Amino acid sequence: MSEIEYFYSAHSAYAYLGSARFMDIARAAKRRIDHRPMDLRKVVAVTGPGATNGLTPGRRAYFSGREIERWAEFRNAPVMQGIPTHHDKDMTLSNGMLIAGLLRGVDIDRLAHCLLEAHWRDDADLADRETLARLGRAGGVDPEPLLEAALSSEVQAVYATNTQEAIDRSVFGSPTYFVDGDMFYGQDHLEMVGRALERPFAGEWPRS
Repeated sequence: MSEIEYFYSAHSAYAYLGSARFMDIARAAKRRIDHRPMDLRKVVAVTGPGATNGLTPGRRAYFSGREIERWAEFRNAPVMQGIPTHHDKDMTLSNGMLIAGLLRGVDIDRLAHCLLEAHWRDDADLADRETLARLGRAGGVDPEPLLEAALSSEVQAVYATNTQEAIDRSVFGSPTYFVDGDMFYGQDHLEMVGRALERPFAGEWPRS
């Protein structure tokens, strides 16, 4: 089965808003999702517009407020009011948990969705081990082996590789999808992802 490369972080608002729809699209196209959890803050510092908290108040209110509210309604993905309490914490443990699952052959589609949803709907602390254990069980996995391995050198090497690959491939933020090498940034492009899975767009990416 061909893969859709999926670069994201476990705490990304827009990855959450598109998560259920993306998985439906992948399932309908009979494509496997190639999860690439990355250090979003490092990626955005290099390739993106800068940290969200560096935006003007008006732009921050729009992109981290009104846009999230509208897409939440449009995608039927409920969100809490405002930014999650623990949003600025280190996401190494949660992203590492996902990668540990991948290295052990676990299907982490449901787990990834559970983490994203819990953070943005329920204000879950994705840096807290007990919270992640609870969400792991809700996501249909045994969380303890994944949490034990999350900070291991093996897992962190994959995390670093994902992050550097995102930078090298000009990923601008989370979520970013690649369909047969063609990049689509943002969950607002999911309908185009679906079209590309049926019939590729003309042209090539990256431009030579």
